[in-house]
Amino acid sequence: MGERNFVNANLRCAILASVKLSEINLSYASLSWADLSQANLSKADLTAADLSQANLSGADLSKAYLMRTNLSGADLQQASLHGANLSSANLSEVNLTGADLTLANLSLADLRGANFHLCNLSGANLTGALFIESDLAFARQ
Repeated sequence: MGERNFVNANLRCAILASVKLSEINLSYASLSWADLSQANLSKADLTAADLSQANLSGADLSKAYLMRTNLSGADLQQASLHGANLSSANLSEVNLTGADLTLANLSLADLRGANFHLCNLSGANLTGALFIESDLAFARQ
């Protein structure tokens, strides 16, 4: 409950583990190095936000808007990105081990060096995505 509009907020290094932030607007926000592990960010607007090096392990990002978001080096192990829009996002060097990317839109995303080990990519849109040196071993498609 409360304020849900934090456009362009500076939350770098913030500790927001396990918080409920569904439907929040964090577009263009700086969240690099933030701890968002186990956070509920379902349907959140994170368009063009900086989440580089953030801990999003176990986070719920289902149906979240992550277009043009910088997630480089982020930890997304066991995260739910079911139906999330990650078009044109930077996911270079991201750890997606065990993540659920079912029906996610990854069109034009930068996935260089990303780890997709045991990740679910069923129905994901990978049109134009860049996969150089990505680990797709054991990913479900």
